[in-house]
Order: sequence, then structure tokens, then C-alpha cells
Amino acid sequence: MHLRLIVHGKVAREARVHDAVDAVRADGHVVSVRVTFEAGDAGRMATEAVAEAKAGSLDAIIAGGGDGTVNEVFAAALKAEPPPGCSFGVLPLGTANDFARSADIPAADATAALRLAVTRPARPIDIGLVDGRPFINLLTGGFGSRVTVETDPDLKRSIGGLAYVLTGVSRFRELSANSGRITGEGFEWEGAFLALAIGNGRQAGGGIMLCPDALLDDGALDLMVLPELPAENRLDALTGILLQGAVALPGLQVRARSPWFEYRSDKELSVNLDGEPIKARRFRVECRSRALALHLGAAAVVTPLD
Repeated sequence: MHLRLIVHGKVAREARVHDAVDAVRADGHVVSVRVTFEAGDAGRMATEAVAEAKAGSLDAIIAGGGDGTVNEVFAAALKAEPPPGCSFGVLPLGTANDFARSADIPAADATAALRLAVTRPARPIDIGLVDGRPFINLLTGGFGSRVTVETDPDLKRSIGGLAYVLTGVSRFRELSANSGRITGEGFEWEGAFLALAIGNGRQAGGGIMLCPDALLDDGALDLMVLPELPAENRLDALTGILLQGAVALPGLQVRARSPWFEYRSDKELSVNLDGEPIKARRFRVECRSRALALHLGAAAVVTPLD
């Protein structure tokens, strides 16, 4: 089997990456490595890999890095229209690795993660589209997305997901509600909210479970909205959701599942799209069912096989 590993330049020299590549090569497989150097490299390399797969010289494309790298590689590959039989994998090398957790790809063992591409059959999973732009894991909006963007990378590297909690609490006085209208299939909600998430995967921010029931291959996206709260309850709610996820606030959140959602507002909303910050007053999120063949771990959050 021929794997193409596209790895983020910041982690390419790490011993765990070299050990994983050496181990899979020792198993009898070909692993060709491409290392990113500047913005846009991961997408370009993914497009080139798809062309090689179409020519029959490549079997699987592996994204090595954090959630942003995974999203960039997979989005570019999908745009290039990979041929049948071309599969994908993840070598989680970031700080959060949120998508890898939903896919049950071990972030703590790079060799085991890379070996999934040669030992586990690929299963088709869904992807999300925001006005046509692909995302693999989760869209977040409101205060939570600001926390994700504003958390210091060095702090994330040193203390992991707790960095988001500390950043959120330190920014608490800046917390303000957004207001908008959200519709989906058989669903409509309008009002002020502190945070929202629309997930193909389950978590963001280094393990914050925002869409705890989402499945990667059910043809639908999961919505979680945290409505505006009285000022005296906000800090407890914020800390709870950053530490425990949506389960910390079972009676306060609004939840729905639909193959699509639309958001409209008179004011811009800060949105984080698998690590990419954007601002928008309106957008449509759609699920493209089973669009990507991915090598998953045994406990991935997918529908059970018959």
C-alpha cells in the first residue's frame, strides 16, 4: 500500500513522526512524505496527491498535524475529487486533536495512528459545508469561538485544553450575547445566545464536548445553542461548558439534528471553522453524506455496522 503523508512543518522533525513512518515502512508499505513550509502548502500537496491517486500510484492520503491541517488537506482533496478506492487517514500531531478523538485515532501513539491506514478498512464519513466550504469536525460561533482563536498557542502546548478554560475566564468580562435566527429541517429558533456549535464531530477546544451525540456518518449535523443567561449565572455556565461540555448544562441548551441549518442575523457573528476564524451575518451549513473514506479506530463515533 502506498501512503502519502502530508505533515505540518512545525512537527515534521519530531521523533514520533519518524518512528511512525519507519514502523509502517517496516511493515512492507510505501510512505512518501511531504512537509509544509508556508500557507497553502497542505492544500496544494493534497491536490497533487489526488492526481497521483487518479493515476493509480497512490492509495491513501494522510493528514499529519492538528485539526486545521486535517481540514485543509481533506477540503482540498475533496475539491480535487479523489477517485474510488482512494482513502484518507489522520496522524494527529496538534494540541487539541478534537476530530481524531471522535474518529478514535490515538493522538498519544503516532505509530498506532498511522498504522490504522493499513490495518483498518476505510469507512465513508460525512463532511460539513458552510456556504460550500468544507469542514470535517465542528463549527462554533459566539464567545466560545473567540476563546478558541484568542488562546495563546504556547499556553496550549504547555497545559493543553485547560488553556481554553483559563482564556475564557480571563475574557469573561468581555462576554456578550449574540442574537440570530436558526432554522433546520423541522426546526426553528430565534433569540439571544452566548454560544452555538454545529457538529459533524463531537468536540472542540481540546476536548470540550459540544455535540455529544453527533455521529460522523449519519447524514446529519448536530446543533447546540446556549441561550443568553442572567449576568450572575454566566461565569458558572461558561466554566461548566469549558470544563465538561454541553452535558454540564442539560436544562439550558437548545439542541437539534438536521441535514442542514441556516443562520441569519443583523450583526456579524464570530465563527470558528475547524480552526479558521471567519465573521458572518448569515450562512448555510449542509451535510454531505458519506463523502470521505476514512480509516477510523474501532471506537469511532459512527453508526453500528449491521
